[in-house]
Amino acid sequence: MDQPALRAPADIRGWLAAMTLSDRRGLQGRADTQALLGDRVLVVAISGTWAKVVVPDQPTPLDARGYPGWLPLRQLSAAPAASATEYATVVSRTAWLRTDSAAATPVVEISYGTRLPVLAGVGSRLRVGLPGGMVRRVDAGLVARRSGTAAAQPTTGASLVQSAQAFTGLPYLWAGRSGFGFDCSGLTSLVHRVHGVVVPRDADAQATRGRSVSSSALQAGDLLFYATASGYVHHVSMYAGGGLMVQSPATGQAVQTIPVATPSYAAQFAGARRYLP
Repeated sequence: MDQPALRAPADIRGWLAAMTLSDRRGLQGRADTQALLGDRVLVVAISGTWAKVVVPDQPTPLDARGYPGWLPLRQLSAAPAASATEYATVVSRTAWLRTDSAAATPVVEISYGTRLPVLAGVGSRLRVGLPGGMVRRVDAGLVARRSGTAAAQPTTGASLVQSAQAFTGLPYLWAGRSGFGFDCSGLTSLVHRVHGVVVPRDADAQATRGRSVSSSALQAGDLLFYATASGYVHHVSMYAGGGLMVQSPATGQAVQTIPVATPSYAAQFAGARRYLP
C-alpha cells in the first residue's frame, strides 16, 4: 500500500487513493510529518535504504536542528536545485510539474508551498530547477513568483485565513503538511511558512511560541489551542474573524470553518498565540 509514497518522486495522491478510513487512522504513530520537493534536510543517520533526517524549517523541541524522521534514500539528492534570483512557490492546492519541452507533459504532482528556483519563462509556464539538476515546467498561474527570500503570499491575517480556507473540504491526514492533506498543525504551520513566517511543526510546540493573545483581542490569523484536562495541547485552529475558526480537525473529517464557541472545542480552549509581526 505504501509503495506510491516511497517512490522517487513520491506519488502522494496515488498513495491516498488506495487508503480506507481505517488505513488513514492507522497512520497515527506511524507517520510524523511531510517534507516537500526541494525542502532542505540534514541527514543524521543511514540504515539500509533509509535515511534519518531533520527538517530545519519545521522547528520542534524534539531536535534543535529540525523535525526528525525517516525517508527513503531514493528520495534524497545531495545536489541542490540551481540557485536563482527568483523562486516560484505553488499557491494552489497542487500543481503539475511538466516535461521541459513543447509538449509540457505532466510528470509529477506537487504541493502547495513547494518552492523552486525560476530559470526562465516560456509562454504561460515557467522553467524551474529541481534538486539533482533536472528542469521541469510549471503553469505560471499556479505559483507566486518572488525575488530572493520574499514571502510568496502577503504576511497578513486576512491572507493567512484566505489561504487556510482554500483547503475547505480537503480530508484530514495524520502527519499531513501538504496540499494533499493536513493534520491540524500541518495546516497552520505550512500556511504560515508560505506567508513568510516560520512556526513550530506541532500544536503543543506552537502553543509555547509567538505572543500570547487574550480571547477578547483575537485577530484573523491568530492560533487557538485546545488541551486535555491534564494540560496537554492536542489541537490547533486558526481564528478566521467574526467568531469563526478554520481547522483540519480529525481523521474522517475535512478542513472546515466553524464557530469558535462550538461547545466541544470551547470546553477545551487553552489559549491563543499570534505569530504575525
